[in-house]
Amino acid sequence: MFNFAYFLLLVLLVSAAAAAVLVRGMITSVIVLSVFSVSLTLVFSFLQAVDVAMAEAVIGAGLLTAFFVTAISRARRKTK
Repeated sequence: MFNFAYFLLLVLLVSAAAAAVLVRGMITSVIVLSVFSVSLTLVFSFLQAVDVAMAEAVIGAGLLTAFFVTAISRARRKTK
């Protein structure tokens, strides 16, 4: 059961990475990148690297998503 769940997480990780590159909208790409970070957090948890998983959750899914969304919204306001 562990190997099957781990395999599904790795498939989700690769598909999220590909989707983040191939998606058209910038906000949608940031959301998919956040999904990538959350799935990477789960992979680290499965590997029993809890400290790395917590750092990835806080930095990758939390802070970077907020920074990207803020940067995109400010860039759109300045171009209009």
